[in-house]
Parts: sequence; C-alpha cells; structure tokens
Amino acid sequence: MLTRPLTLAVALALCAAHAHAAEVDATGEAAASPSAQTLDTVSVIGQGETRQVQRITAVDKEVLPPGTSGQKILDRLPGVSVQSNDAFGANEESQSISLRGFDKSRLGYTLDGIPLGDNSYGNYNGLSIARALIAENLAGAELSQGIGSLGVASTSNLGGTIQYFSQDPSTEFGGRASVTVGDDNQRRGYLRVDTGDLNGFSAYVSGVHQDSDMWAAPYQNQTTRQFNAKAVWNVGDHRFGAFAATSRVSQANYAYLSKNMLDRGLGYDWNIYAPDWDRAVAAAYCAPGTYNAQKCAFSGGVNSIDDAYYQSRALRDDNLYALDADLALGDNARLKLLGYHHENRGQGHWWAPGQPSNPGTPQALPISIRSSNYTINRQGITAALSWQWGIHALEAGLWYERNDHNIERNFYYITGPFLDDGYLNHPDRRLFDQDFDIRTRQFYVQDRMRFLDDRLTIDVGIKSPNTRMTATAKPGTEASYASGTLTAKESVLPQAGIGFKLTPNQELFASYSENIAAFVGGGSGGPLQVSPESFAASAGLEPEKSKTLEAGFRTFGEKYQASIAAYNVVFDNRLLSLNPCTSIEVGTRPECITRFINVGSVKSRGAELTFILKPVDGLQWYNALSWNKTTYEDDYISGGAVVPVAGKITVDTPQRMASSEISWNRDGFFASLRAKYTGKRYYTYTNDQSVPGVTTFDAGAGYSFGPGLGLRDIKVSLNATNLTNKRYAGQLSAFAPTDPTGTRYAIHASAPRQIFMTVAAEF
Repeated sequence: MLTRPLTLAVALALCAAHAHAAEVDATGEAAASPSAQTLDTVSVIGQGETRQVQRITAVDKEVLPPGTSGQKILDRLPGVSVQSNDAFGANEESQSISLRGFDKSRLGYTLDGIPLGDNSYGNYNGLSIARALIAENLAGAELSQGIGSLGVASTSNLGGTIQYFSQDPSTEFGGRASVTVGDDNQRRGYLRVDTGDLNGFSAYVSGVHQDSDMWAAPYQNQTTRQFNAKAVWNVGDHRFGAFAATSRVSQANYAYLSKNMLDRGLGYDWNIYAPDWDRAVAAAYCAPGTYNAQKCAFSGGVNSIDDAYYQSRALRDDNLYALDADLALGDNARLKLLGYHHENRGQGHWWAPGQPSNPGTPQALPISIRSSNYTINRQGITAALSWQWGIHALEAGLWYERNDHNIERNFYYITGPFLDDGYLNHPDRRLFDQDFDIRTRQFYVQDRMRFLDDRLTIDVGIKSPNTRMTATAKPGTEASYASGTLTAKESVLPQAGIGFKLTPNQELFASYSENIAAFVGGGSGGPLQVSPESFAASAGLEPEKSKTLEAGFRTFGEKYQASIAAYNVVFDNRLLSLNPCTSIEVGTRPECITRFINVGSVKSRGAELTFILKPVDGLQWYNALSWNKTTYEDDYISGGAVVPVAGKITVDTPQRMASSEISWNRDGFFASLRAKYTGKRYYTYTNDQSVPGVTTFDAGAGYSFGPGLGLRDIKVSLNATNLTNKRYAGQLSAFAPTDPTGTRYAIHASAPRQIFMTVAAEF
C-alpha cells in the first residue's frame, strides 16, 4: 500500500512549512467569491473566507489530458473522491463524486452562476459540467466543502457547492488550436478564435470534435461535438455578458461488474457481448420472460442473465444560453442579473434480454431495446443586489426557475444487431410516460461585517428555498405511475460564519449552516416516479436536511500556504424506497406498499489538511489529507425485518484519502506528477461488502517553444492517466443492504493506463 508514502509526503511538507514560517507575506487580503476575472489572483485555500473553501485554476489542468472534465480535476482536493471509468472523467453513467459522505446528487453545481442541477445520470434539472463547457475553456472552480455560498442557485447542496467558471475572452485578437491523439483511437480537435478588445467589447467562438473507442472490447466508437461562444462588453463601470453552449454526445456504456464475476476470472476488461450477436441471443433465451430450454446457453464464464448484455449507449443533446449584467449603482452598490435557458433531449439504450421483440412472429427475438427518453426545457433568472453601508457589506438576491421535464420508458423491437448510435423513434411498447412541472423560488439575504481594523469578519445570512414539483402521468402506458405534487420549502435557513486574523497571514474561521434538498424527480427516480398507491402511502414525506458546523486555521507565507479544517455534519430524513412488511403481508394491509420512507439520520465527522509548498520559482508541491467517518445513525425495517445499519459506514465513502502533486514550470518546460490514495469503500449498507483502497498516479509533461512559424506559441505535451496501470473498482452504485454472495452488479471498472499527446498552437 502507498498510503504511508503519501501521508509522509504531507508530513514532510508541514516540516517545510515550519522552516519557512518566518517568511510571511504581509499583504494578504480577504478574497471575495471569485469569478473568471479574479480566479487566478485569489487564494486557492480560501484566504479571508469564513468557511472551508478550496479552488483550482487553469494551471491545475496540466497533469491531465486536454479535454478532462472539471469534475475530475477536483479529485486532488481534500475530502473529494471522483471516480469514472474513462480517462477524461466524462462518461456520465460511470462518473461519481463523493464529498464528506455526500454523493454527487446531494451537492450543488453552477457554471458562471447558471444552475447545473444535481449532476445525476438521468438528469431532470440540469447537465454535467462536461457538457455545459468545453474543458479547454474552463478557468477554474471553487469548492465549498459543506457550507456553500448562500447565493448559489441549487436545490441539492446539502453537502457543499461546486462553482465552475468559464474563461473570459482575450483582450488580444488571436486564437488557439490543438490536436490530441492517444490510446484507444483517441482523436480530439479544439479551435477557438478571439476578437480581442473592440472598444470594451470582446468575444470568442470555439468548438471541439472528439472521437474515441471504448478501452474494452468491442471498442465501440464514442463521439462528442461541442460549441462555446462568450462575449463581454465593458461600458464604464458596467459589465454585460453572453454565453452559448451546445453539446452533442454519444457514449457507449460499459458493463457493470460484481465481485463474484471478478472472482470467476471475468476480469476488469469484461464488457458487453457485442458484436457476438449469437452469444447474446443464446443467453437471452435463459431469461424468465423468454426462456427456451433448447436455445438457452451461457458461455465464456457467464452463469447469469445479468452478467452481460448485447450493448448499451447514452445519447445527450444540450443547448444552453445565458445573458448577464453587472451594473454599478452609484459608488457603493452593484446589481447582478442573469437570465438563462436550457434545452435537453436524451436517450439511454439498453438491449434488454428477456424482453421479446416481435413476439408471435417469425422475426421473434428474446431481446428488445429498452430506452429511457428524457427532455428538459428550463429557463430562469437570478438577481443579486449588493451595497456597502458602513461596516456592512450587504447582499440580497433571488432565483426563479421553471422547468418542464418529461421522462418516458419505451421498448423498441429489433430484427437483428446494429450500432444504436442514433435516436430511436416510434416505440412498440410504452412502459410509462410522465411530465414534470418544477418551479423553484429562492430568496437570500446576507451581511458581512468587519471589525477591529478588518481583523474580525462576521458573516450572517438566511435563505428561503421553495421547490414545487408536480408530476402528471400520461395515459396509454403499460404501467400506472403517480400524478401528484411534492413541495420542499423552508422559510428560514440560517448561515453564519466568523473569521479572525491572528496576524496578517494567520487566520481562524468557523461557520454553521442549514440546508434542505428538493425531492428528486423525473429521470433520476424519486418519490413521484412510483405507482399511485406508493405515492399515496408516502404522504407526509419531509425533505432531506443537513446541518453543518466547521472550523479551521489557515496560514500563508511567501513560499507556502496551509489550512486545516474539522467538521461535524448531521443529515436528517434520509430517503429510501422499501417495503416495511414481510412478503406474506404485502398486498394484505394498506401500509404494505413499497414506498419512499425517511429512514433516519447520518452523521459525518472529519478533518481536512491542505499544504502547498513553493520552495523555488516554478516548483510547487501540493498535498492534501482527509479523514472522514460518516455513519448511519438508525436501523430501519425492510421486508418486515430490521436492517442493522446503525453505526455502519455509509456507502461509497472512503474514510481516508491523500493526494500529493509536484509540478514544475521553467523556461518553457513543464511537468506534473499526481498521486491519489482513496481508502476502502463499502457498497452495502450493512458493510458486509467493500472494495479495497487504491493509489493511482497521473503524469503530464511538455514544452512550450514560444513564438515561431508566424505563431505566438507552439506547445507539445504528453499525458498519462493511471500511470501504473492499476486495475480497480472505480464508480460504485446499485447499493443494497447486503450482498453475501458478491453477486450485486455494483462496480464500474477503472480505465487502464492511457497515454495522450497534444500539439497546441496560439496565433
């Protein structure tokens, strides 16, 4: 295990910090919440903030290949675990992020203030950062572990917020172009053209075309096409902006694995049946719905209908538009306005064994395509008025969004194999069809007060969220789904923080906040995507809630930055879908219906350490350590039996993580090496099954040649992900109370080592 070397690295870094303690920078000032304009100048560990804040900037992307999603770049930060089974962190079925015991759907996300929803795979209220922004246009991100800014437009930020920022246009006319090639037939082309400054106006347009193959057989093709445009117009003290993004994505999904499959020798490279159609058909005849004893046959280590299927694919089309204004109102006040619109359509295909095509005809087959079809049409506004009044920096704001979302599940008959990389129309069966009308209103007000010559900072504020979700089930479907309304609201959710400068370069901070989450809806499941009887039985559900208390210390010097924080979080009203009765009682009593139930609380306690050392110009050593213990506090009843989870560690929550990254940039040369240890993770609530801890490495290096051939710069870089080719369990899902035989399909395999070369030019 490499946990000890990573821990030692951080300990050595702390010793180095002590050696440089006398070399302090006496000019440290409190930093406001950043924007694309200020991100490179603010402290990466949140100097001046009254809450735990960590930031990444454009330079932090160099260790990973161009095109890597902003979410994957966050993996080096303390308390953060990011998993994906592709090198770029963009495969959405297999991507996950865990923070202080909260999964990705219980965090908040924005891009330049535009709400991105809850980051779920079958999303109903947003889109991932990988689709919202071309990765090369990412300026950076701010992560608030636990206590997010009051003004963040999110209904899911129980455990923290992630604010992404796009690059502003350059003030000089020119452009950038790059080509990336690498393993698994990777081909990525990026082009951007900037207008430069035209009397205060500047803009750019940019596009990406990317093709790659799966890293496991059958090596099916995946494509991404994106367009971004951004404009900024500065008029005196006012700033106006516009942003547009389109994304067209086709991703082949990898098969899920179980521990039992790995024990049987199928290995981490096990994947789908395609292009072996006959083998897939023979296995499908073993399914209960299409069983045929003469035709049923498993082969190649498979012994279950769910060990494999023919193929699966995710299609996503998005259009995102925004207009914003930052207006000066006299000398002491500003008004920020943002309006946005987002359209999405998507399909998730699964070639379902046991679901017959063309039954009763000569073309009958034991497989049909199950498709989950999604649409989103949402628009919203945010507004924030800030003004200075004596010692008070006051701000009040609001957010309103209307979201029309539809989710339907269909089956399409087939007559044989084909590559399903296009949208399917005219289904042969419709399982369910629901419309969702989701209205979100949120108001907040906050005050930052400074005392004692700005040594003491006190933040206080409240927000009042209200999310009303109405589902309408359409007729003419095979299954009966609910129509009804759920509302998650709270009149006052308080937040408070305090920061105190012991010296100009040493500060203490502490903060407290309360949050609620809107009920999950639409394509992500939730208590409305159930039968009418189940929804009726779930009457009185309370939304999930969290209370976060954290405190810490930061110190800064010319050659180092360091922070340490401790936290305690209480997460109440955790929702699970289950049946409290025994199988014999199901259907005999009104309460014996599978439904969503509040199953109690979760407590999270932990500590996070960050240390950054810059011993000489061009050399940086980044280190992070985190310890977390997140436990279920209450047993619950399922199937008439008590599920003993009280005191157990929550699923997909490593208790220990460590990261260390050394980077060097001098005279045109640059190189980075990153190591990340992620501790053991459970995928059952009773902790009877887990996956072991793992240490992975990523590396990047290159050289900038500078001007030549009529270009401003030519740069060549080489990146290697999973440098040691460590195979391990990446993303975990399909959580369950127990898995005694290890047959739960809960694992997405990690990607193998992959190497990429990029040639980039600026003109």
